[in-house]
Amino acid sequence: MLISKSFIPILKESPSEAKIKSHQLMLRVGMIKQSSAGIYSWLPLGFKIMKKIEQIVREEQNKIGAQEILMPTIQSSEIWKESGRYEDYGEEMLRIKDRQNREMLYGPTNEELVTDIFRSSIKSYKSLPQLLYHIQWKFRDEIRPRFGIMRCREFYMKDAYSFDINDEEALFSYNKFFLSYLKTFKRLDLTAIPMAADTGPIGGNLSHEFIILADTGESKIFTDKRIFDLNSDGTKLEKNSLNDLRKKYEQFYSVTDEKFDKAEFEKKVLETNRLITKGIEVGHIFYFGDKYSNPMGGSVDLPGGKKDFVKMGSYGIGVSRLVGAIIEAKYDQKNEVMKWPISVAPYDIAIIPMINKNDKSTLEKAENLNLELKKNNIDSIIDDTDENFSSKVKKMNLIGAPYQIIIGKKTEGDLLEFKEIGKETKYIKLSEIAKIIKEQKR
Repeated sequence: MLISKSFIPILKESPSEAKIKSHQLMLRVGMIKQSSAGIYSWLPLGFKIMKKIEQIVREEQNKIGAQEILMPTIQSSEIWKESGRYEDYGEEMLRIKDRQNREMLYGPTNEELVTDIFRSSIKSYKSLPQLLYHIQWKFRDEIRPRFGIMRCREFYMKDAYSFDINDEEALFSYNKFFLSYLKTFKRLDLTAIPMAADTGPIGGNLSHEFIILADTGESKIFTDKRIFDLNSDGTKLEKNSLNDLRKKYEQFYSVTDEKFDKAEFEKKVLETNRLITKGIEVGHIFYFGDKYSNPMGGSVDLPGGKKDFVKMGSYGIGVSRLVGAIIEAKYDQKNEVMKWPISVAPYDIAIIPMINKNDKSTLEKAENLNLELKKNNIDSIIDDTDENFSSKVKKMNLIGAPYQIIIGKKTEGDLLEFKEIGKETKYIKLSEIAKIIKEQKR
């Protein structure tokens, strides 16, 4: 891809209205464009990154046996009245009427709609468990949308729902998602810690937020530092293994501010291990039993002819928010350098030829390198503009391809000037470059 043909409207300076790193970079590099307060168009660069994140989320959901569906953005108010949430949800819900004067709403979440789908389709306990998810736009009418996509009104979200016969099986499903989320964020090169959280308008009495540390985060967190040394390695999709995983994390005090108890914190955590800071919520899981299935008639036939309401949970990941969260975690604002994890980078490598107006040989070499890289399934972008070398490097540092090839005076024979952002320059062959990148993409 030639940068001259790409729709990447880069600004020379960060817009003054942007107050945090992710908002500044996304506007400056042309990843998004504001349409109205809290609503954005996603331009090619940002959209490409978001779709890569979406695919990772999808793959990890599929691994635990969740099945993908797609529910509409517009919902009938009737199912929300059945559950009792229509009046309770508050002004964040965008309520509208169609031409027949029927009350509709732009879905802020989908517990009611998925319960309606379930109750009309599943009648027997033999069909349980069911894990359903979709990835769809949501709308919540924030009173003060700010920080770009981090607190906006329209956002792209993966929400999943579990249906089980009893509490024990439902907690098994809950723990599957617990593991899935840890694995998802690890693939995004994020350290996301599960923290006991308030259930809010979703309801229920069991909930975890997955938080990454960030000074710009809106969640205040209180935790034991030792929790950051844990991982999910070796955990199997079995009840005992998943129970052990959750116990491993829950042995360390770790909560958001809604659940914080000062006396408990000081009792359970040694002063040297205490961490009080801010973080960004990137995922939230809930278990709420029959909160929705009971009022909406979501029951199944049990052995012996009895009926019972299924036990449910819901599980959300902010796909669009994750773009901003990764920036908050990775962007070096002082040096204006963004290094995307290879798993979601818009391009695997940037090729920067030093072009002389009277000699296009470096550009030709760049295009030939691009063809060879394509054969290895490596996506590159070439800066074919006539800007000076320092401007090109600065631009590519902002775009954030994790690797760069520079073609200039020091490029001789088969050796190429190769650099991983933030590390020393090497002079190696293209075959070695391809091997390095392919190993990182595994």
